[in-house]
Amino acid sequence: MSDCVLHCEGLGRTYADGDKRVVVLEGVNLSLNAGEKLAVVGASGSGKSTLLNLLGGLDTPTSGSVSIAGENLATINERALCRLRNRELGFVYQFHHLLPEFSAVENVAMPALIGGEARSEALQRAAELLSSVGLAQRCDHRPGQLSGGERQRVAIARALINRPRCVLMDEPTGNLDPESASQVLSVIDDLQAERACFVVVTHDARIAGHMGRICELRDRGLWEVSHAGG
Repeated sequence: MSDCVLHCEGLGRTYADGDKRVVVLEGVNLSLNAGEKLAVVGASGSGKSTLLNLLGGLDTPTSGSVSIAGENLATINERALCRLRNRELGFVYQFHHLLPEFSAVENVAMPALIGGEARSEALQRAAELLSSVGLAQRCDHRPGQLSGGERQRVAIARALINRPRCVLMDEPTGNLDPESASQVLSVIDDLQAERACFVVVTHDARIAGHMGRICELRDRGLWEVSHAGG
């Protein structure tokens, strides 16, 4: 597993609903090596966002384990977990969660600045990433001055700023037109060449088809439905 970036085994999540136990995920096994791209599909309510939160250490599993870059998320302290999320993981949420008081380029640079990178270097790379998603002319605009699709592309650039080894995306192209979605796919391909792996939750058949693997969440489990060389 030396090339394995993401590994989970027996992963499960159960929630309490009054006197009832609601099992959302059970016995999920998954391994992704550097350079692999996985699309996760499934009906609404099947647990796709829950799975992403578990893989990213944003939620705690009821059973099983998750490892990122060889680190078991359950055995490291909160400080180490935050450091790992900053350096090894990139997140793109269904809603962009940009900071309204900062410009687009500052929002993109934020994870690098939090990680201790020099401001000039972080802002330069942030501007390059914004250019790669078609927003070179929007660097100094604040989120309130951007369209929904533009804000989502800023969020995607932000997820990639630290060159993470694993990128988790929740419907990353849901608000994008076909041209913008194509730019996002190009950025994914570029980062894949740098040996990152991707887990992309999507309802978009074109996005799913672009990934090397497709798994479906159903009946509380994760089932592989396609594995074509990426």
